[in-house]
Amino acid sequence: MTKTIKLALVAAMALGTTSAFATNGSALIGTGAKARGMGGVGIGMSHGAESALVNPAMITSVEGTEVQFGGTFFMPDVQSTNNAVLGAPPAPDLTSSASSAADLSVIPAVSIANKVNENFYWGAGMWGTAGMGVDYRGEENTGQMEMVTNLQLMQFGVPLVYAISGFSVGITPLLQYGALDINYNSPILTGGNVGAGVAQDLKFGFNAGLGYEIAGVTMGASYKSQIDMNYDGVLSAAAGAMTGGVYTNDELSTPAEIGVGVSYEIAGSTLAVDYKMIKWADAKGYQDFKWDDQDVVSVGYEYAAESWAARVGYNYSSSPITEQTNAAPDENGLTGGVINTFNLLGFPATTESHVTVGGTYGFSKQTSVDLALAYAPEASDTYTNFLGQDITVTHSQTSVSFGLNYDF
Repeated sequence: MTKTIKLALVAAMALGTTSAFATNGSALIGTGAKARGMGGVGIGMSHGAESALVNPAMITSVEGTEVQFGGTFFMPDVQSTNNAVLGAPPAPDLTSSASSAADLSVIPAVSIANKVNENFYWGAGMWGTAGMGVDYRGEENTGQMEMVTNLQLMQFGVPLVYAISGFSVGITPLLQYGALDINYNSPILTGGNVGAGVAQDLKFGFNAGLGYEIAGVTMGASYKSQIDMNYDGVLSAAAGAMTGGVYTNDELSTPAEIGVGVSYEIAGSTLAVDYKMIKWADAKGYQDFKWDDQDVVSVGYEYAAESWAARVGYNYSSSPITEQTNAAPDENGLTGGVINTFNLLGFPATTESHVTVGGTYGFSKQTSVDLALAYAPEASDTYTNFLGQDITVTHSQTSVSFGLNYDF
């Protein structure tokens, strides 16, 4: 078991992780191919070892030791048009449209779960959990300001679960690694480059969950703690250049989540529904940029035969970003136009609907492979930028997830 854990973690670290638009705000709809193939459901349905991060109480379906190794290839398509007419002719007109070059990212996931006895389960895991970013380098002297943003989050956890008479309770203590970079070139504001470089942080948090199963019905509840991250100099430098140095915050919290789920299984068919709230409005940093809480609804269906399974799903949540209209600076020195510019140009987490399909094929009782495809249709938003003119962003996503499973 110890050797297996070491090999799996080394493999995940070799994959690395890069920025991505991770659908529900900056959070993934699911961290494994099984969940992602069903629209992200997993609070009230077990996906084996993969459940450790969503609801640790659900790893109780593991019959021995299960190792899952995989990841997600994200392919976002983000385009922006930013108006920047600097006065009456012959004043410069920097208005332009461009596509972000950050169009492929890899997010790894490794999960391990072990049944010690009828009452106790534990495991370990390493998961890329969230990220977002754009890359407009090469679009010089334009409305995109050569902006590059990159947020990466990786969590390491050890799920611990106690089960008795159909009830289960679990907790996953977490160590979260985060990295953030915001860099742009603004002849309008500073005549040069703005950015403090990449900053990193490590902080602790936890996920907790409950589960109950009776007569084919499984119910679950989950809670994820807020994790307060500090990226020294990054936010204060980027937003400070647009506020005359008034904005000084460098905290960007991973928000708390609370959710419930239920699934019903009969004759190989399982229907599952999850609801969760992501508390962006209480998270430091996101709070300053007026992100709203998200109500996320996921619906998934699975048909499982002896050696294969097929899945479909749907995930919906309204965008956490809304247009801000305050002309005067708020208590952080941020006008509505500055907030809109950062939200749409730098962090356009605007997709809402996600349609998913997936499946599993078993090569033997010990080994199987999971695949999932998720598609988010194009969303388009137009707000007022920091110059009092229009900024428009269109954003769609395609992602492919895979997982290799070994049971022994």
